Amino acid sequence: MREVDAVVARRLDSGVPLVGEVSRYIISAGGKRLRPALLLLVCGALDYQGPQRFNLAAVVEFIHTATLLHDDVVDESTLRRGRATANESFGNPASVLVGDFLYSRAFQMMLDAGQMRIMEILADATNVIAEGEVLQLMNMHDASLDQAAYLRVIRSKTAKLFEASARLGAVLAQADAQVEQACADYGQALGTAYQVIDDLLDYDGDAGEMGKNLGDDLREGKATLPLIAAMERGTAEQRRIVQEAIQSGGVGELQRIVAIVKETGALVVTRDAAAAEAQRAVQAARMLPDNSYSRGLLQLAAQLLQRRH
Repeated sequence: MREVDAVVARRLDSGVPLVGEVSRYIISAGGKRLRPALLLLVCGALDYQGPQRFNLAAVVEFIHTATLLHDDVVDESTLRRGRATANESFGNPASVLVGDFLYSRAFQMMLDAGQMRIMEILADATNVIAEGEVLQLMNMHDASLDQAAYLRVIRSKTAKLFEASARLGAVLAQADAQVEQACADYGQALGTAYQVIDDLLDYDGDAGEMGKNLGDDLREGKATLPLIAAMERGTAEQRRIVQEAIQSGGVGELQRIVAIVKETGALVVTRDAAAAEAQRAVQAARMLPDNSYSRGLLQLAAQLLQRRH
């Protein structure tokens, strides 16, 4: 990861000072670096030690950071990773344009790998992520959304880059098609579990630990799994309260809705859904050679369910 950070720092250089300032602001905020870590773990599990693993790990982090910059503008978010979002600090125009810079820089860096297959994976992933963003926008304030439609969004918007990161490790290692698919399946399942838990923490987390405002999903009118499950399991009155909050994007009833989510067992339903995805990731990881890296992938899937931020 130190090598990846060195690549990130080097490739953020730009002749336009504001580009570097905004990019460094959001990247220096930290974050879990899960996507580059996933790529490095898969490379290790499959015994690939070439330098391209650092370059492509930085690429997926740049793509992820670009989506965060754009997301925060679309969602009008003010807090991320415990401090003001880039759009709050620098304004929406700078955030959008620097996000564009990070996307284009990522595509420049992909060329260094010299493999059309890598370009194909990342171009496809970026396109699917954009579709997922638009799909989520279309679903805003829609209280009729079901679990299948919810999963379709998060598998596009969030899990796709996890999937691509794991698949890239297999491609770099020149793994066979079966192993490559197992890596992709692991990444997709892990990314889905990650987002399901993230959505759960909006109703069962601590703002200080999470580094973002609780209730943001509700304010944006997102019908996430905790709310979908609460509406399915609640009384007519509980369902009405949740539906009206989603449709209006109002957080005035946030405490009541948190109580409804807990009373209806929606948190249990959501954790069970995340656990099922984590188990799917574990099964896929068992296709890889048994070594410290593949055991790390198994541990990552298990620990994901315990995260509080």
